[in-house]
Amino acid sequence: MRKNFGAKAWTYPQPVFIIATYDEQGAPNAMNAAWGGIDYDDQINLCLSADHKTVKNLLATRAFTVSMATVEQMVACDYVGIASGNSVPDKFAKAGFHATKAEFVNAPLIDELPMAVECELISYDPEMCHLVGRIVNVSADESILDEKGKIDPAKLRPITFDPIHNSYLVIGEKVGNAFHDGAALK
Repeated sequence: MRKNFGAKAWTYPQPVFIIATYDEQGAPNAMNAAWGGIDYDDQINLCLSADHKTVKNLLATRAFTVSMATVEQMVACDYVGIASGNSVPDKFAKAGFHATKAEFVNAPLIDELPMAVECELISYDPEMCHLVGRIVNVSADESILDEKGKIDPAKLRPITFDPIHNSYLVIGEKVGNAFHDGAALK
């Protein structure tokens, strides 16, 4: 028997994305966002309300980065989700983050978060809080690469958001082979 909960924004996994931007003066800012995902091969969608400082910044610069939150930086990643850049102008530094300008877009890479997606703004609908970005580049620190030069989730240790219990979970255990294991049922 199933229990019905009604309409909820409950899905698993919900990524913990850290969205980073520069303001008009070149100061970095970051926020935590869990409602988002890949749309096409080169597009990312995010649900971000217009009152966020990060959204104001990316509308001005038309660029942003999306970093994967990690176990090692969980406290800082949570902090940028609960502190507002509108009232805490140095929230990026208070989180302990350091910025390096992304190579392909006018937005900061967060040095402490080893994987990032560099994006250009395609569109933003403030009424629906719907942002679409074009993926220009994915960059990863060598510390999270495997012997074949690919990103290793076990080294990255990304976290997801559990919306039911308001907690963070770590990703990492391999349980199968995509586009292969289902062939057993053919």
